[in-house]
Amino acid sequence: MKQFSFVFVASILTIQLTAQNPVLDKVAANAFIITRIVDKYHVEPKPVDKTLSYNLFDHVIDALDDERMFFIKEDIDKLQPFRMHLDEELLGKKTAFLGQLSTIYQARVAQVDTMIDNICKKPFNFSVKETLTEAEDTSFALNTNLQRIKIAKSIKKLMLNKISLAAENSASLPADRQKKIMDSVELVTRKRVQLKLKLEMKKILQSPGGISQVVGDAYCNTLASYFDPHTAYFPLTEKENFESQLGAKPLRFGFQLVEDDNGNVTIGKLLPGSPAFKSGQLNKGDKIMALQWAGKEEIDVSEANREEISEVLDASNHEEVTFTIKKADGTIRKVILQKATNENDEADNKVKSFVLKGAKNIGFISLPAFYTDWETNSAEDHGCANDVAKEILKLKKENITGLIIDLRFNGGGSIQEAIELAGIFIDAGPVGQIKSRDAKVYTMMDVNRGTMYDGPLVFLVNGYSASASEILAAAMQDYNRALIVGSPTYGKATAQLIMPMDTAALANHNANNAKADSYLKLTINKLFRVTGQTAQFNGVIPDVKLPDILEIDSHREADEPFALKPSVIAANKYYKPLAPLPVAALQEKANPEIDQSEYFNELKKYATEYKKVMANQDISLYLNDVLAARKKVKEKDDAVPKETASNSYYVISNHSFDEERFASDEDLKRLNNEWRKALQKDPYIKIAYDLLMTDFK
Repeated sequence: MKQFSFVFVASILTIQLTAQNPVLDKVAANAFIITRIVDKYHVEPKPVDKTLSYNLFDHVIDALDDERMFFIKEDIDKLQPFRMHLDEELLGKKTAFLGQLSTIYQARVAQVDTMIDNICKKPFNFSVKETLTEAEDTSFALNTNLQRIKIAKSIKKLMLNKISLAAENSASLPADRQKKIMDSVELVTRKRVQLKLKLEMKKILQSPGGISQVVGDAYCNTLASYFDPHTAYFPLTEKENFESQLGAKPLRFGFQLVEDDNGNVTIGKLLPGSPAFKSGQLNKGDKIMALQWAGKEEIDVSEANREEISEVLDASNHEEVTFTIKKADGTIRKVILQKATNENDEADNKVKSFVLKGAKNIGFISLPAFYTDWETNSAEDHGCANDVAKEILKLKKENITGLIIDLRFNGGGSIQEAIELAGIFIDAGPVGQIKSRDAKVYTMMDVNRGTMYDGPLVFLVNGYSASASEILAAAMQDYNRALIVGSPTYGKATAQLIMPMDTAALANHNANNAKADSYLKLTINKLFRVTGQTAQFNGVIPDVKLPDILEIDSHREADEPFALKPSVIAANKYYKPLAPLPVAALQEKANPEIDQSEYFNELKKYATEYKKVMANQDISLYLNDVLAARKKVKEKDDAVPKETASNSYYVISNHSFDEERFASDEDLKRLNNEWRKALQKDPYIKIAYDLLMTDFK
């Protein structure tokens, strides 16, 4: 009966989705527009051909079901005829593939949702020797029976972490007491895992745009990413969220979520002037029990963690949400909110600076992103270059004799901010070069004469320093203006433009300010160093190379399947470097410290051991095996090199401006103290400090 019921539901869905679906019609139109915009403006367009079709088919299935939980082999076989014909679908604006994919996906997700409920009705036996094999875990099930077995094993795997912890903690207790504890933990854990997985299903089935939009967004984004890793399809919400990371004011409800040690999530601070604050119905300590997008079913989040709730709330910036709230007194309340910008919200202090006080005073500035003020053209500049300049002025009052700029984990942002930052340290001149799809090369120029800081300078970088970080680091290296220290950077040397998914974009390249309900972030330029070389693919290679835990299992541009390959152009003829820095001597100065450092030696040992266990393995679901594995993992985790104990070469201090701020704000003071503790024992900063003792320029 269950099998018949599934087929019947699927048949109804087929009629609904293939007869006429305005959402899929819009998706097909958007997909076609993507191909047209790419053909006209992409720096290296690819043809819409059978190669595209083959890759699009595989990658959109991966995007919708990367864990191979929903589709079974029969589904892939049904879709297989489209594999070599999606180019024709694209160019003809057809929806046959999208309709069939949406039908199957919706039915399978709903079916898995029901399977989870049925599987979780009975207790799990962790004393049975059972294995989730690598092949089973990474492939589509052959049929629904095997799919059910796989899902049951997956649930068991998720539960085992909690179960094994309880077994460890109760090992010394009498047998009857152990059994009582284990039975209790099994029941609670099973319920929590069930709710966690069902939340994943609800996020798909009750998405604000519906299942067709979920499939359509995955399809369009997969298509866009085929042309290169940084070309992306943005529904309006994603576009707004992306721009908020680069400096635009975010749309938000205006409350923080806090999670205690027991996993209970409640509302923390309310942002003055925000929708949550203005509602007058929310308070600190309220628990969110459920969420409901307008016109959709309610989503139970009572057992969800902070990250899971945030993911649901991030699904849209514009639909209303009904929050079911449990107040501190136990009463239940419904509150309807819609996101908005908060004009009274003060800008975050994103640039942080300190003074390393020792034999010499060395300034330190952390720059986490290249943000800018995207929304105003006011005379007051709120970009990161201006903020860094302000911090340098404060540090100079502390009589610093050297400066460290930390670009580790800085994934980039505004290219213009990178150019202006370079101008702080060099006199006017070329900083880099840009080339679009035509032969013309444009120069990125620092047009302001003079420098704000001309003393010894170190930039810290690692494998997550990308894009604008690489422009700045490369310019400083090419001018011999700064010493680049760390590990090779990410390797992204391309520039993107966000354009509306509108036919106007085809006629007018400057239509990026137009309003639309979806957008394309398009790679339109390649970036080159003033030397004519590029950071694309291989990154910026540091002058002084330090071991980095990220290199053990890092992911860089070169690892992306559709990354653009590097090329070379002529050097800028107006570029005039300063005298070379004593790079070889400085590396020699760093080597003994690397060799003698407890942290870096432990890092080398850890890298060797880590590579031995890199290969995927079958996963045992037998409790005794899991307990033995936990012991090995604990031993391996204990081997992860810890940052060295606080060194005595310098003390991390605040400049006088921050000291005044922290004196009247206990929260800021507490966060600042945590910063200082972390920096005090950072081995990379210590080596940068030692290198600056050489007083190079």
